[in-house]
Amino acid sequence: MFRSAQHDNKRVPRQANQSLITDHQPRLLLGAHMSIRGGVSMAIERARSVHCTAMQMFVKNNMQWFARPLAREEIREFIDHIQRGELLAVFAHANYLINLAATNAQFHTNSIRALSEELTRADQLELPFLVLHPGAHLGAGEETGLDKVVESIDRVLAGLPKIKTRIALETTAGQGSCLGYKFEQLAYIISRVREPERVCVCLDTAHVFAAGYDIRNESSLRKTFSEFDWMIGRDRLAAIHLNDSKTARGSRVDRHEHIGKGRIGLDAFRFIMRDRRFRKIPKVLETPKGKDLAEDVMNLKTLRSLANK
Repeated sequence: MFRSAQHDNKRVPRQANQSLITDHQPRLLLGAHMSIRGGVSMAIERARSVHCTAMQMFVKNNMQWFARPLAREEIREFIDHIQRGELLAVFAHANYLINLAATNAQFHTNSIRALSEELTRADQLELPFLVLHPGAHLGAGEETGLDKVVESIDRVLAGLPKIKTRIALETTAGQGSCLGYKFEQLAYIISRVREPERVCVCLDTAHVFAAGYDIRNESSLRKTFSEFDWMIGRDRLAAIHLNDSKTARGSRVDRHEHIGKGRIGLDAFRFIMRDRRFRKIPKVLETPKGKDLAEDVMNLKTLRSLANK
C-alpha cells in the first residue's frame, strides 16, 4: 500500500528524512487533503508545512472533466521532491464529476474517460490508490446503478492492464441517489468486478454517520467496524477520511465539520486514533479550511492529542 513512499525514501537526502524526528507524532499516518494549486508538487510543501505524514490530493482540477497530460518534468519534480519521503502515505481523490452509474450516455462516456485518465496520472505519480465516489443512479434504481458501476469499473481497468494504482471506493452519505452508503453496496461491487484485487475502500466518518451508522462511542464504533469487516473485510480498508458531521445520524446529508465540533463528537476519533488496528491506515482530514491551513493545524492538533489520551 505504501510502495511509493518506500521507493522515494531511497531518493530523499538524509537531512530531509531526519526532520521526521522532530515532528510531534512521526509514526502517525495523519494529514489532510491538500491543494495542487501551482502544481502537483506544491501539495507536498503544503502538507509538510503543517507536519502531515499522510496526504490526499487531486491529480488535476477537480471540477473539470479533462486536463492536459502531466509533463515529464512535473512527474519527476513530484517524485523527487526533497520532502516527498517525509510523507509516509500519499494518495489521490478523483474529480467530483465522475459518475460511473450515469444514465446520460455522453456523461457516462466522459466519466469512463476521466477515470481512466486520472488513474493514469495517479500511477505516473506513483500513488497507490485513487479514491472514487461510486456514483449516483439518478432514478434508475440502486441495483441497476450498482450493476452499471461494476460494468464501468471493469471497462476502465480492462483498458489499463499495466496501471498499479487501485480504485478506492468511498463510503458515501447517500445524499440524493448516491450509491455506496451501505457497506453491502460496496461489497456488491467488489464481489462482482472481474479484478477485485484492484479495488479497495476508503471510509469517511462523516459519510457513514450521515448514512445511519452509529459511531459516536467505542461500543457503537466496534459494532460498525465489525459489520465493515464482515461485509467488506478489513484488508480492503485503504484509508480513512476523518471528518465530523454537521448533520444528524441518518440524515443522508453530506456536510463536513471540524473534529469535535459536529454531531459525531470526540470519542469516535479518539478510538480511531488509538486503536492499533488502524495504525497503518492513512487518516486524512477533509474539513473546511482557508489558504493559510489554520483549520488543518487546529484539527491535526486535536487528533494528535486524542492519540495520546
